Amino acid sequence: MTNIPNRETFENAYSGKAPWDIGKPQSVFVAVANKVTGSVLDAGCGTGENALFFAQRGHKVMGIDYLREPIERAKQKAAERGIRATFLVIDALRLDSIPEQFDSVIDCGLFHVFSDDDRKRYVKALAGVTKPGGHVFLACFSDQEPEGQGPRRISQTNLRTAFADGWEIEAIEPIQFEVREDMPELAFSPGGPRAWLATIRRS
Repeated sequence: MTNIPNRETFENAYSGKAPWDIGKPQSVFVAVANKVTGSVLDAGCGTGENALFFAQRGHKVMGIDYLREPIERAKQKAAERGIRATFLVIDALRLDSIPEQFDSVIDCGLFHVFSDDDRKRYVKALAGVTKPGGHVFLACFSDQEPEGQGPRRISQTNLRTAFADGWEIEAIEPIQFEVREDMPELAFSPGGPRAWLATIRRS
């Protein structure tokens, strides 16, 4: 149960340099963009780069984060770039407060921050906002990444167990996260932290 960050951890990250805030969409989501269809929810969107990428491709996009600071930055980016997207301060464990369902949900580094109990709550909440037949595209730290900095490592078994009821895991692929190049103190695998990209269909 180690490496479960709290609100203060994220607030402190955004007051300085957040390692994951790379100023562009994560390349893994750019690579699977053609698989992402219809309306999009970005759960744990941070400052909005992935959400803005999909909005620019013509998707109706909502990005949520439980911290106000990254949401305000996301809104500012959208305004500066002339991109239409909705950004709201919402806890991903309270997705039931969103009165709509989405064709696609993207999760870039959110699933792996939850405790075991919150992981179950999150997957249940995802079921309420994902249309039947819709997909969740989930990128999380992998157990192939050596222990150390960063969040909990997730195994394929963890993913399959979490999404065993009411979901079909179509693929789990090894990827690597991009992190800020101006933070040499980050001690991850060469090329970035090893991760999984899971493509999960709502039954």
